[in-house]
Amino acid sequence: MLDEASVGLYHDQGYLFPFRAFSTERAAAYRADVERTCAESPGSAEAALGAVSYRVKPYLLFTWAARMVRETAILDAVQDLIGPDIMVFHTTMWWKKTKSPNRVPWHQDGTYFGLAPFEHVTAWVALSPSNTGTGCVRIVPGSHRSGQMPHADHREPSLMLSRGQTVVADIDYQSAKPIVLLPGEFSLHHTLAVHASDPNTGDDDRIGIGISYIPTRVRHVGPTRLSATLVRGQDSYGHFDLEPAPVTDLDPAAIAAHRDSDARFWQASRSIPEMAGMH
Repeated sequence: MLDEASVGLYHDQGYLFPFRAFSTERAAAYRADVERTCAESPGSAEAALGAVSYRVKPYLLFTWAARMVRETAILDAVQDLIGPDIMVFHTTMWWKKTKSPNRVPWHQDGTYFGLAPFEHVTAWVALSPSNTGTGCVRIVPGSHRSGQMPHADHREPSLMLSRGQTVVADIDYQSAKPIVLLPGEFSLHHTLAVHASDPNTGDDDRIGIGISYIPTRVRHVGPTRLSATLVRGQDSYGHFDLEPAPVTDLDPAAIAAHRDSDARFWQASRSIPEMAGMH
């Protein structure tokens, strides 16, 4: 899907966009799935009692999300960057309500996953208009080439990351570029690319899903053995336990697999210095 010039631009700038993942009609159907799923997701009180959160790793719980992370156009583009053997390590549903003050602070994805080497690629898939009005992702070109940066916690209710984790570094944020996407389009960014998003001042909700793809050669550096989903190629490394796709939505086996994967993820997170104190 990507020519040599595009691959070179990704390695130089740390991001690429836009690409078409699927039609606007299919985007609308996926949006309806997300809205229904989020509406049915347990609230914070239920989650505190051990209920399953639908917003994280929904591809283990719902057939529609399992289809999305395997969309051919997305995998074709990712393959051109990391090779043919691809796993999904994580996903998060992002729903920023219209006129919402909520925002995402400047951060690097790679700070919190404990993966090596830094070859994780995030595909950010838009299911509604994602632009400067609705609070699209903004990214600092070339910031991934500076390596892993320190982060600090900022506990503010409007911050959409769990601890408001924010980069602590001297960065030219004025150079940040907006990642403008139409429904059904996606962007790609490097795990160390510094990015953020502003409040939604537009007339529509901003809805999208961030999918974290890794080549099978990537490993987790902590003591906890994690799980991941093989979505293309073969796994000849065995760094992760392989996750099953859901046969039907929220079937008992799917819920069990999701609980196991989620529990391992948070256990591993506690062993990463930057994650200390989370949950």
